[in-house]
Amino acid sequence: MASNDWFDKDFYAVLGVAKDVSAADLKKQYRKLARQFHPDSNPGDAAAEARFKEISEAHAVLADPKQRQEYDAVRAMAGGRPRFAPGGSGGFEDVFGGFGGGPRVQYSQGDFDDLLGGMFGGGGAGGFSGFGGARRPAKGRDITARAALDFTSAVQGDTLKLTVGGKTMTVKIPAGVHDGQKIKLAGKGDASTTGGPPGDLILTVQVRPHPVFTMDGLNLRLDVPVTFAEATLGATIEVPTLGGSPVRLKVAPGTPSGRVLRVKGRGVAGKKGTGDLLASIQVVVPAHLTKEQVEHLEAFVKAGPNESPRADLVAKAKAN
Repeated sequence: MASNDWFDKDFYAVLGVAKDVSAADLKKQYRKLARQFHPDSNPGDAAAEARFKEISEAHAVLADPKQRQEYDAVRAMAGGRPRFAPGGSGGFEDVFGGFGGGPRVQYSQGDFDDLLGGMFGGGGAGGFSGFGGARRPAKGRDITARAALDFTSAVQGDTLKLTVGGKTMTVKIPAGVHDGQKIKLAGKGDASTTGGPPGDLILTVQVRPHPVFTMDGLNLRLDVPVTFAEATLGATIEVPTLGGSPVRLKVAPGTPSGRVLRVKGRGVAGKKGTGDLLASIQVVVPAHLTKEQVEHLEAFVKAGPNESPRADLVAKAKAN
């Protein structure tokens, strides 16, 4: 929207806030109104859609400190008077002619925009580029959205169809996105009101948890339970992979709980490389033993070895 249109529009009144409203309160009020009048909440209601666009336009200007400063300056220049047309009686030449009684100079609409740009430093919603320069169209407003993915889609990447603000779009999700990660999709935001490029879509990804796997960078992790005998004597076990056939891993004799076994290349295949599958061994202690099994276990303990895993625990605690 061109800055010369700001004479007509009281953005503070549109949002129902005071002129000295803080950035935080401005954002809070905008979100409240946007939820109330959003087209998705008012399907087929043309009045609500128009109100939503008006609210969005007001917020886009006031939320940007530089645009807000320019807007306040332009509105102050208008002095609350009705808008005047360029070149007419009581128009721009009267405003500028009033400063020091100088000669009456007539400006075209474009010249007036350039003059304001020189006065207020250029840039902003009207795209001022400085005194005598051409106007630069402003970029459209960025919009935000959320997308929920299952774990496999997050690991392997996916193509989604999203409907945001009444627009349906196809979005490519890269492999290896994490829960809470934000993805910027250039040009998928709102169209510019001044002929500039469209805004961006900022997509926050929500990844549904998997019952077995978790992501750790490019690696996939899982806990693998083994029996006491397997950990003590050693064993070859099967471990699942995400979307593929199980792999066989060798558990060495005397493997403690928490040791990590690595399967190369079975993690996330992303742009920065391919991760591994990390299997964390968890020794499972039997919860129910028969009388005979208890007797055998007691015999095992009696036979040794006579070593305690906590032998130096107290000494280490005292040393620090």
